[in-house]
Amino acid sequence: MRFDLTLIQPWINANSRVLDLGCGDGMLLETLSKEKNVSGVGLEIDPDNITRALARGVNVIEHDLNVGLGNFRDDSFDMVVMTLALQTLRYPHLVIDEMLRVGRECIVTFPNFGHWRSRWYLGHRGKMPVSKFLPYTWYDTPNIHFCTVKDFEALCDEKNIRILNSSVIGADNSQSPLANRFPNLLGVTAVYHISK
Repeated sequence: MRFDLTLIQPWINANSRVLDLGCGDGMLLETLSKEKNVSGVGLEIDPDNITRALARGVNVIEHDLNVGLGNFRDDSFDMVVMTLALQTLRYPHLVIDEMLRVGRECIVTFPNFGHWRSRWYLGHRGKMPVSKFLPYTWYDTPNIHFCTVKDFEALCDEKNIRILNSSVIGADNSQSPLANRFPNLLGVTAVYHISK
């Protein structure tokens, strides 16, 4: 399991209702169902991932996050999770608003484009960064909004969103005190637990 998915599990209470936006193959919801008895629903747009999630026994709905979450009532879920999808959305700030409307708490993870390697790559090569973690070129990338830790925290401040917990994952795919001290510079993946 990806490290960001492992890292967020302690923030999700047992027996809670969880909505996973961009649930991929359903691994997170399957794990939470088995280990924490959560009742989960996943939203996914990729047909292959939907098939994989269904094979895992995950309740999954084909849905484009760019159209919002209008099919869900306010506070329908205890937790809404969106991992590594924020940067692919047309209007990520509106999706975050919707997440906070339908969920009491939310978890968001995203690649930190402020990481020093991204800065170095762009500064020295003059080209958009390509890495193991972001293996796309500028013309075929699903990433349309490049966000940094500072950008996300500024958005939270602007919208009066409470940051309950945060962490970053470093280049070695683990947490480190140094990366948490300088998250915008040393964090490869940002991890946020937020609420209204």
